[in-house]
Amino acid sequence: MAFFSMRQVLDEAAKGGYGVGAFNVNNMEQIQAIMEAARETKSPVIIQASRGARSYSQDKFLYHLMLAANELYPEIPLVMHLDHGNSVETCKSAIDLGFTSVMMDGSLMPDGKTPASFDHNVKTTREVVEMGHAKGVTVEGEIGVLGGVEDGHGAGGSGLEHVTDPDQAVEFVERTGVDALAIAIGTSHGAYKFSKKPDGSVLKMGVLLEIHKRLPKVHLVMHGSSSVPKELQDVINKYGGHLKETWGVPIEEIQLGIRNGVRKINVDTDNRLAITGAIRKVFAESPEKFDPRDYLKPAREAMKKVVAERMVQFGQAGHAGDLREPVSLAEMAKKYAQAVVGV
Repeated sequence: MAFFSMRQVLDEAAKGGYGVGAFNVNNMEQIQAIMEAARETKSPVIIQASRGARSYSQDKFLYHLMLAANELYPEIPLVMHLDHGNSVETCKSAIDLGFTSVMMDGSLMPDGKTPASFDHNVKTTREVVEMGHAKGVTVEGEIGVLGGVEDGHGAGGSGLEHVTDPDQAVEFVERTGVDALAIAIGTSHGAYKFSKKPDGSVLKMGVLLEIHKRLPKVHLVMHGSSSVPKELQDVINKYGGHLKETWGVPIEEIQLGIRNGVRKINVDTDNRLAITGAIRKVFAESPEKFDPRDYLKPAREAMKKVVAERMVQFGQAGHAGDLREPVSLAEMAKKYAQAVVGV
């Protein structure tokens, strides 16, 4: 079975009023954890890789792991997505490899750190949209800048320095033709998102609601949306870690977003915490262990548990069967050319 385009999956999610988790991967165990969670919950899923992940795993290894996942779990609608492409060239390399969806993050310059001008963002994103749509590939863009740094990508800061302007969001969508729009509402990459449980002063859900009001048919994306549960932090610290107290994005706020146009929710930190806690536990309780399988199996299971929980919370559980067959990229390209796919 071919990979699904993200546009097909998000269109279906919009019909059903649910969100779809997009989970980052770097290795085989993470892919296995996500696919097992998807099978257990009967969920469609977006698996995404950043530039850092592609470098770490090497493109061919990563792509063939994804092919294996698609072959072994034929009942699961699966999207292969590039997270935070920093340039047109990066997005092109992902499309050429076989990704069915790419994100052009033109909100930052190619260094992945310096905030870009609005015109630069429009220009580079539009170029990727034209290139991607010609091949039937979904394109996500971003307006506004998230806080924090993860995998070497990010402008740092709290996430409140470059909150998305709703007026610019409308203009950006009109000028680029993106399939999905990532917005900045105070969230950040990494574990240290908020120093207290977030409220309206740091998590600008009102901005999201306003953007959805103005762009009701646009698939919105929440980045930096790990919830950073205290119980995952506690496991790490119990077994020798030194995480500072921190808060993530509350599930109820994500669910509010889903009720107001959010269709893709990016989760990475929660899975990293689950894996790290499980490995630390094995090392602390069984210091004689040295077989990687002895600690990677519980790490994989811990991540699976978190992913399955998010799939239920985002509402995608039970919806794998809604997407029977993938629309081919060639057919998607025809639809884009005929302007029968668009926001």
